[in-house]
Amino acid sequence: MAEHRPPRVVLGVAGGIAAYKACEVLRRLTETGHQVRVVPTESALNFVGAATFEALSGQPVRTGVFEDIPEVAHVRLGQQAQLVVIAPATADLMARAAQGRADDLLTATLLTARCPVLMVPAMHTEMWLHPATVANVALLRSRGIVVMEPASGRLTGVDTGPGRLPEPAEIAEFARLLLERPDALPQDLVGRRVVVSAGGTREPLDPVRFLGNRSSGRQGYALARVAAQRGAEVTLVRAHTSEDLLPPASVRVVDTGTAAQLREAMVHESAGADVVVMAAAVADFRPADMVQHKIKKTDSGPPTLSLETNPDILVELVGKRAEGQLIVGFAAETGDENGDVLHHGRAKLARKGCDLLVVNAVGDGKAFEQPDNAGWLLGADGGEVELPPGSKALLASSLWDAVAHRLG
Repeated sequence: MAEHRPPRVVLGVAGGIAAYKACEVLRRLTETGHQVRVVPTESALNFVGAATFEALSGQPVRTGVFEDIPEVAHVRLGQQAQLVVIAPATADLMARAAQGRADDLLTATLLTARCPVLMVPAMHTEMWLHPATVANVALLRSRGIVVMEPASGRLTGVDTGPGRLPEPAEIAEFARLLLERPDALPQDLVGRRVVVSAGGTREPLDPVRFLGNRSSGRQGYALARVAAQRGAEVTLVRAHTSEDLLPPASVRVVDTGTAAQLREAMVHESAGADVVVMAAAVADFRPADMVQHKIKKTDSGPPTLSLETNPDILVELVGKRAEGQLIVGFAAETGDENGDVLHHGRAKLARKGCDLLVVNAVGDGKAFEQPDNAGWLLGADGGEVELPPGSKALLASSLWDAVAHRLG
């Protein structure tokens, strides 16, 4: 039986104020079983000391090519790595990488690496938008390096705008995705406008209670994240989602709560979109009347609830779509006496009329509130593709493959 070895990851850290967030990226990678070697630049050590990185990784930290000469670290690290992540990647580091320089251990490692490379930029907005940086990013991407789109938000001082380092959880999610599938993030959605819904709707019974479901929104977030990093302009329409989910980098977010609010937002946002993905778990029913006071427990027993049917948002979007617009639905299914999960999924695709339908088996710890997912991708043209178990970002990448192929 082959010995299981943890994935070998090089975490490069360039000299920017966001270097402190590399510690959280490192913690997330090591806690999920990765063997991580941190390679900072000299300037990065002005922000975070070598001792911190060594303590968190359990590995030595070096910056120069003339250290650890017997190990030939400037060659071996890149040769042996299964993934290189650079977070933060400053404008200077990306410029040196684009030029193919090897004047420190990190840039030398980049030249010898033959594994996926994920660069996570962090810099002031003016630097990110400068033509030199734009050209360097384009050149790096043309060589197969994944350069994430930065987040927008507070930078150093009073400045705000694009150039903020994405959250460590998002960086770790993409690191896992590239280890699962190195070609998961091509720039094949550039110029496309995408709308994704996520989370579960809640239908109020009274001021404190609601009808809802167990959707965390993780799959919808993964779809939005992956689409944005594949070049799309993405709007995420979210209902209620898990509190630990932070807005994806480079994604516009619209908040909703009930099925009616989600419907209104999706109809509005979908106008002019190239692709619409209904990943949200929409409540099928809502109370006919919301009670304006808390329903009290009485000796006469529980009250009788009168329910009415919520609108079918997916069917409405299909009916209103413009020519050329692709619409993707999601179906969370369980088997019953009438058929298995796939049987019900095929029937739902026929009823909804969308172009693609992702079918997930739910229950028994599957899909809902889980980091992983699996299922089938059904096409209106009769195509059926099994989606193997993996991260929700991996499932998202498979879906965007199919979408990009159809957009052609």
